[in-house]
Amino acid sequence: MPDRRKMVVYALLAIVGLIILVPAAAGEGEGRTVVLIEVSGTIDPGLASYIGYALDEAVSLDAAAVIIEFDTPGGYINSAEKIRRRMDEYNRPIYAFVRPNAISAGAYLALAADAIYMVPGSTMGAAEPSILGIGEVDEKSLSFWEKEMVGMAERNDRDPLIASAMVRRDVAIEGLVESGSLLTLTAREALENGYAEGIIEDRSALLAEVGFSGASIIQLDKRLTDRLVGWTTNPIFGTLLLMIGIAGLVVEVMSAGFGIAGLVGLTAFMLYFGGNIAAGMADYWVLILFGFGVILMLVEAFMPGLGIFGITGLVSTVVAVVLAAASIQTGLVMVLVSFVLAGLFSALSFRYFASRGALRHIILSEEERAELGYVAPLDQKHLAGKTGVAITVLRPSGTAQIEGRRIDVVSEGGFIPAGEKIIVDRVEGVRVIVRHDDN
Repeated sequence: MPDRRKMVVYALLAIVGLIILVPAAAGEGEGRTVVLIEVSGTIDPGLASYIGYALDEAVSLDAAAVIIEFDTPGGYINSAEKIRRRMDEYNRPIYAFVRPNAISAGAYLALAADAIYMVPGSTMGAAEPSILGIGEVDEKSLSFWEKEMVGMAERNDRDPLIASAMVRRDVAIEGLVESGSLLTLTAREALENGYAEGIIEDRSALLAEVGFSGASIIQLDKRLTDRLVGWTTNPIFGTLLLMIGIAGLVVEVMSAGFGIAGLVGLTAFMLYFGGNIAAGMADYWVLILFGFGVILMLVEAFMPGLGIFGITGLVSTVVAVVLAAASIQTGLVMVLVSFVLAGLFSALSFRYFASRGALRHIILSEEERAELGYVAPLDQKHLAGKTGVAITVLRPSGTAQIEGRRIDVVSEGGFIPAGEKIIVDRVEGVRVIVRHDDN
């Protein structure tokens, strides 16, 4: 009997322990994993590649949720749309943590999350699209982007007018923004207007707020390929690659053969096209088009004067470069700037190689000076109208005696026998042109 009582007591204690411990573990998130993704700097194809990889890793890790931490001034619209589609495919909660800024495309991605939390002093908004940050887009593009922002706001029951005011300057909201200015919300304004679920100090507080205070955070860093794609698709870095590629090929042609300049130029082009292809902004046929253009320009170099090969090759390479860029406008600006920079670089390189004698095989650098034995030809224009006698047969060139001197001459009328009288018709440079003297 006593043994039976002990067994009952032990069983009760075990049950009480489970009641106490299991809910605590579940409620505090013990043993669960949350993946942290940092969105910092420009939103570009490299970031889209990184977030796609990070969300795939979250699935493989069976993460309970994903936190995307924002500190970005914005970036490419097409990259932001690609990221948003990947976020939509993830079937567990995604929390946006604005720390400290989610501007432009960053605001769009924050609205695409299931909930938004912001640190004190953070901001979100100012999502007007532009071309390379300096030029205005047309109404069609502006309207499309506005509806994208509004759509993200509406699916989480947020005020669509606020999203419009982030995109259009002519939208006014009393107490928030006047007409003529873009709307940017502070953390407090976002909370008061339903554009944030809370103001949180740090990551730990955020985990507690969303019910994962005991969860472990796994932060996934960018891979080398993500960084490489980000660098090569950046307009500034991409322009430098194009400039190096163009200048390298020009210098290679000037210096003849194939050496370091040609290798550097081709490497720069391969990085440019490789990065854009890896980012999904271009297909391999663009690289084929570029190669076709280069071949045509080489044909023009060996068959000068035709023109059609050179023009077609130049057009093909330019079209390939533009189509591989993030947008047509971006590509055109990059091509224009890179050609100007490459032209300046090539001119400086030309002067450098010429001064070092590297281009001596195609540049006449020696002077015909008297101290080196060179004698300038005599000015014989005074012979015009003078008469003489052909010493040799003129067919049509030969030798004549004029004013007592033997002079190399060329007959204007063709054959003149030796001993015939001649008269100087004219003098062109060093050529003395004569004809038969009929007098």
